[in-house]
Amino acid sequence: MAYFEILLVVALTALNGLLAMSELAIASSRMPKLRALAEQGVTGARRAMALAADPGRFLSTVQIGITLIGILAGVVSGAALGERTSLWFRGFGLSEPVAEALGYGIVISLVTYLSLIIGELVPKQIALRSPERIACLVAPGMTLLARVASPIVWFLNRSGKIVLLALGKGGARNDTVTDAEIHSLIAEAESAGVIEPEERTMIAGVMKLGDRPAKSVMIPSADVHMLDIASSPAGVGRLVTKTGHSHFVVYKDTPENIVGVLQVKDLAAAAVRRKIKSIRPLVKMAPVIPESFDALDIVNILKQSEVHFGLIYDEYGHFKGIVTTADILEAIVGTFREERRETEPECVERADGSWLIAGWAPIETLQEKLRLHFSSKPDFQTVAGYVLNSLGHLPEVSEVFEDKGYSFEVVDLDGKRIDKVLATRLAPSTHRASR
Repeated sequence: MAYFEILLVVALTALNGLLAMSELAIASSRMPKLRALAEQGVTGARRAMALAADPGRFLSTVQIGITLIGILAGVVSGAALGERTSLWFRGFGLSEPVAEALGYGIVISLVTYLSLIIGELVPKQIALRSPERIACLVAPGMTLLARVASPIVWFLNRSGKIVLLALGKGGARNDTVTDAEIHSLIAEAESAGVIEPEERTMIAGVMKLGDRPAKSVMIPSADVHMLDIASSPAGVGRLVTKTGHSHFVVYKDTPENIVGVLQVKDLAAAAVRRKIKSIRPLVKMAPVIPESFDALDIVNILKQSEVHFGLIYDEYGHFKGIVTTADILEAIVGTFREERRETEPECVERADGSWLIAGWAPIETLQEKLRLHFSSKPDFQTVAGYVLNSLGHLPEVSEVFEDKGYSFEVVDLDGKRIDKVLATRLAPSTHRASR
């Protein structure tokens, strides 16, 4: 008879572990993964989604089972096994109080240990290792249990919602995925070796496209080589050799009157056919892109454009710059501007730990290399914009300001353009004093 009671306690403990594993697996499952498993036809995936979508009903079902199992296990272990163990100790001549203390104490300790290991810890660790797969396995049984206990489940679920309302937590669960959570998952994947560091950088670049305005990816008008439509093919050929560019903005009479874009490949093809007397027939229309558009909007526009080249204009109709598919790729994978800056890197760390940074470098470079954080989304897109925003005026060479634990010095100007900035970390005492 004692063996039956022992087996009953073990079975109840194992059943408690199954319920605990089911509870944690479904609660920890991510809905997108369950949806993907359901689309693959995995058995139980849709039922797991239904349980996860109504956590109150599911938790009530699990708690009913765990509570009943706990009560039954306590009765069996306390009333039956405890008493039998006490009688066994009394057979060795121990007094009744001592025998009962030892008997009940040993039984309770063993049952508690078994409940913690078999009934809680091990099942929950299994659930955490593969929550979606476990959820699919246990969902049919949990759904059946919920149907059997539906009256009690309904009552408990309603009671729980009333208490939540009283606590001010009556709203629906917020399942919105944030950018921070996505970045955290990507970082975990990189740490686990699932993705390469370069892949993480590119994924982060893609995620930022929707937040990057056109002016952050464009080539400003001051850096754009423009052609008069009346230019001779020979003159254009010399300019191509000098600059190495593949596209040129073409204007008529004045640079403000832009008429289109000339592609060097079209010029070369016409030269091969010896049918080139003017560049006018080779000029193609390029899409006009408002400055307020973001990089994702630009991608959609350039995909539909024949020349994959856009002209950026502000709200007043002023030409601000150009953007190409290469500029979008640059925003994703990093800068490789061989055409415009053959030997000029955007950021170089010097031997003393300071950083020499190009003014045209994206502000994301400054944030990454110097680990700077802004409390809100900055209005500027480049390091030069950051310097101008911090100083409030066009700086002189050698002008210095301090911010976020660094000293920033303007070391070179190209006319009125900030060309080079030197960033030096401040000593801790200096940093505290400056704050």
